[in-house]
Amino acid sequence: MNPQHPDVDQISLSNVLAALGDPTRLAIVAELARKGDGPVSCSHFLMFTSKTNLSYHLAKLREAGVTRTEVSGTSRFTTLRRADLDQRFPDLLASVITGASTADESEAQTT
Repeated sequence: MNPQHPDVDQISLSNVLAALGDPTRLAIVAELARKGDGPVSCSHFLMFTSKTNLSYHLAKLREAGVTRTEVSGTSRFTTLRRADLDQRFPDLLASVITGASTADESEAQTT
């Protein structure tokens, strides 16, 4: 049984921005963008938070329409809904990811 995902026309800007406003969720999305269009095992994101918190953050991203989660046996795989988000809000995702990368670089230079 796969989790529910909003249809493209149900994705709202306020929900997407709220989901991306959290640093952990933003890091997950940036990592998905770096990995490309293929599915990524949810366990890959344990570098960002604990297993319990990860489930929460991945659910928030899925419910906002930012990611898609597919179940395969006991594993869950996450993909970025790049095409859907670009259709609904052109260039928003690219801008957010670029902004996150710039912030990461600035933070790395100050430490």
